[in-house]
Amino acid sequence: MGFPSVRPRRLRRTTGLQRMVRETTLRVDQLIAPLFIRHGEGVSRKIVSMPGHNQLSVDMAVREAESIAELGIPAVLLFGIPAKKDALGSENFDPEGIVPQAAYAIKKAVPELVVISDMCCCEYTDHGHCGIINVPGVPGYDERLAEGYLLNDPTLELLGKASVVHAQAGADIIAPSGMMDGMISTIRSALDNAGMEHTVIMSYAAKYASAFYGPFRDAAESPPGFGDRSNYQMDPGNAREAIREVELDVEEGADMLMVKPALAYLDVIRQLRDRFELPLAAYQVSGEFSMVKAAAERGWLDEQRTAMESLTSIARAGADMIITYWAKDAVKWMR
Repeated sequence: MGFPSVRPRRLRRTTGLQRMVRETTLRVDQLIAPLFIRHGEGVSRKIVSMPGHNQLSVDMAVREAESIAELGIPAVLLFGIPAKKDALGSENFDPEGIVPQAAYAIKKAVPELVVISDMCCCEYTDHGHCGIINVPGVPGYDERLAEGYLLNDPTLELLGKASVVHAQAGADIIAPSGMMDGMISTIRSALDNAGMEHTVIMSYAAKYASAFYGPFRDAAESPPGFGDRSNYQMDPGNAREAIREVELDVEEGADMLMVKPALAYLDVIRQLRDRFELPLAAYQVSGEFSMVKAAAERGWLDEQRTAMESLTSIARAGADMIITYWAKDAVKWMR
């Protein structure tokens, strides 16, 4: 049976009918708000490439966390800007480092808010890469490898050490993002051995070497000092590889999975959702946010409609959670 008896537009005739049959509805509970934390007091420094967002000192981050919790958003994701950078990213595993300070303060002020710690070295290293770089004198130096190559196994030791420090400070979830082989098993063992067996691991299981990260590197002050991150982050052309990466992380003990970026990788989100049962997050990254902001400022796009359409598409693809710079705005737009 077809037209004229079948008319799909009947269900689109009114807003009420559209709401009744909508297949995917964005929920506040799905949203995670990123925060960028730096040293100081009373600091709120604008991030020029990400309008509406700021680098915050711990006291200001607590205020922002309170505002986020009041809106019903369940979680924040913390990124740290250290006071000093070095070859090992030492502040990442310093109990007095910026993220441990922020995690402790936020959990004390807003205990119901879930605190996620992004676990990577790139913000903390003076070379801007996600671990120990192969140069003479560093732990694990290997003369068989090119100078400047990121050393996998020595980096794992740092990630395990830092994960324990962040969890002890109050982080509910550790989110390793460096795409090191074996990072999940290393962090799981480190947490368990430190008595932090209840700490959740959200793995950036499929993180691509993407051009969409540009504004983030401004926000986190973490551009690579040389080269790029393509010898550890995934090639944008690969989808089957994402399945393999996720399989390994599941075997190693990941509790949650993530795809990053989101919008250019909806097919990957869908494939992982169909194949794996673990909770799945997607990161709507800085470039996805800033390009819409820039177009909206010029009157080329309606920011609200574009942002909500984008977020809905990510949920429709299968993401259970969405990390987004529109988290607070999206809550207000949903009301």
